[in-house]
Amino acid sequence: MQKTTLGRVYVWEIPVRFYHWLNALCLVVLCVTGYLIGAPLAIQQASEASFAYWFGKVRFLHFVFAYIFFFNFLFRIYWGFVGNRYANWKNFIPFRKKQWKEIKQVIAVDLLQADNQPIETIGHNAVAGFTYFLTFLAFLFQCVTGFGLYAAMSKSWFPHLFAWIVPLMGGDFAVRQWHHAFMWFFILFALVHVYLVFYHDYVEGRGEISSMAGGWKFIEKEYHPVLKNEKSGDDTRK
Repeated sequence: MQKTTLGRVYVWEIPVRFYHWLNALCLVVLCVTGYLIGAPLAIQQASEASFAYWFGKVRFLHFVFAYIFFFNFLFRIYWGFVGNRYANWKNFIPFRKKQWKEIKQVIAVDLLQADNQPIETIGHNAVAGFTYFLTFLAFLFQCVTGFGLYAAMSKSWFPHLFAWIVPLMGGDFAVRQWHHAFMWFFILFALVHVYLVFYHDYVEGRGEISSMAGGWKFIEKEYHPVLKNEKSGDDTRK
């Protein structure tokens, strides 16, 4: 059996991991509360309705996590310029010939399952990077439309920075419908994202799942220019 020599590479820095898990928490809370706001439950209670105020708590949670989501998103934009090469924005937009070649390879592995060879990319592969770029645009759209809707009921100056989106898109109803539709985009994205993370972790065996907790991946030495020149002594995989 052929042995493959592995080296440990620090890929995801602490700020990237912090952003990832905080963003995941925000999306869960925002999707759950957003769904309830769009289709509120008819909860029967014996006490006065003002005492329960459950729907107000749901809206409050939605607004609080919307602020957290927005500023966490701004932080990730900043880190795309100052972080390591795996967090850099160049990985998210396929403007190089090598990235387009990798897109074909990833499609062959992930969608067509015509190949099971490990993809050489250490950070985000080209398809994942471009998909995340599209989700960043969706993040921006949700923030603008969400704060635009919130501006009508808020006295704070910040939401009013986005009030222009409501007349531009044809009124509150149209903005609310688009905002709600994009919620389902994030739900579907999360399902596919989790599946592919487990799939690549199983096929490539590089520690895809654990890397977002500890930051390290196990990379074949022949795929890494630094590890390739190191002496043997790392763990090996058959």
